[in-house]
Amino acid sequence: MTTPNDRSLSPWIATTAEIRAAFPALERVHQGHRVAYFDGPGGTQVPRIVVDAMADYLVHHNANAHWAFPTSMETDSALAEARRTLAEFLNGSPGEIAFGPNMTALTFHLARALGRSLGPHDAIVVTELDHHANVDPWRALRRERGVTILRVGMVPETGQLDWDDLDRCLTDHRTRLLAIGAASNALGTINDVARAVAMAREADALTFVDAVHFAPHQLVDVRAWDCDFLACSAYKFYGPHVGILYGKRQRLEALEVPKLEPAPETIPERLETGTQNHEGIVGAAAAVEYLASLATGAEGSPGLSRRERLGAVFDALHQRGAALLTALWHGLSDIQGIRMFGPPPDAPRTPTLSFTLDTHPAAEVSRRLAARGIFASHGNFYALNAARKLGVEADGLVRLGCACYTSEDEVARVIDEVHAIARDG
Repeated sequence: MTTPNDRSLSPWIATTAEIRAAFPALERVHQGHRVAYFDGPGGTQVPRIVVDAMADYLVHHNANAHWAFPTSMETDSALAEARRTLAEFLNGSPGEIAFGPNMTALTFHLARALGRSLGPHDAIVVTELDHHANVDPWRALRRERGVTILRVGMVPETGQLDWDDLDRCLTDHRTRLLAIGAASNALGTINDVARAVAMAREADALTFVDAVHFAPHQLVDVRAWDCDFLACSAYKFYGPHVGILYGKRQRLEALEVPKLEPAPETIPERLETGTQNHEGIVGAAAAVEYLASLATGAEGSPGLSRRERLGAVFDALHQRGAALLTALWHGLSDIQGIRMFGPPPDAPRTPTLSFTLDTHPAAEVSRRLAARGIFASHGNFYALNAARKLGVEADGLVRLGCACYTSEDEVARVIDEVHAIARDG
């Protein structure tokens, strides 16, 4: 196998070996095998620096916010710094960043607020590619407000969006919102978000972007996309379980959000219901800082902003992930009875590959891989509409996701083991 992920590819970005040394979970052994984590699309492992940041907050600064004693003021400072960090990560501003328990809860919250101005003559557009966290919060408004829900089709042969269908949905109806995923968590497809947002803007519709699967693999840029709202989850980019919501300032100010009377009226706090997961928010910021720290070499890191360092790191990690995905795709493609889904390696995509074997149900493949120390998820991954369109709703898919810590040896291992399972069948 080629070696795309050493210093020759990106001389001043940390090597895969250096990255792996930061993740304690990679030391785990299962049934005599060193564990290879291919479950990143469902949640990545966490570097030690993130765990330490969360522990430090809980041990030394733990308090509720906005009171006049030291630990409370330290909490205020930590949360403010986390907003600045996540704003830089998304290319927004701190006043446009709100936190919540997860992307799903934040999307339901936003949908309820936006729905207060919608009615039976309005339409919301979703897509067949999307996780149901970007479908069902909007479908709830069909029951509550009588809005029409339109679903843009997916081309099953390529796992890509039907752009003609999107155009019809936006132009043939009174569409008020386009809810679109930046990348498919089931198939790895990357959508042209800027193009979709421009089409929605032409139709005078708002845009909400689910960037949960996109954010670990390419650097989000809400300014370049010009989207109105966006959500992502820190546990997909090496942080803890906490959700992040971005909204353009004027959009957040106009929202009639459900809130308690004594709660702040100012943004972004007015979107945050109840006491937040302070240690999780601190950990999310630490995860972003960890990613920026991977720009380690002497050539560029000292003179670059954190956003610039993130850009360099994500570019390098994307190249490494693409090389690993290509190796997976070609290594599995000659197995008799395998069916691989999503765009080919040379198309815009994340290093996430889903497949089925004619000889074994997806759950059985996952169990047999686990017995060999390879942790890979199976099912529909809450992308139920895509699974139905592909005809795999009953048994689901096996999903292999490469992360920043995935090695070439691990890719070779999983290829060998899937071949062995297929031969046994």
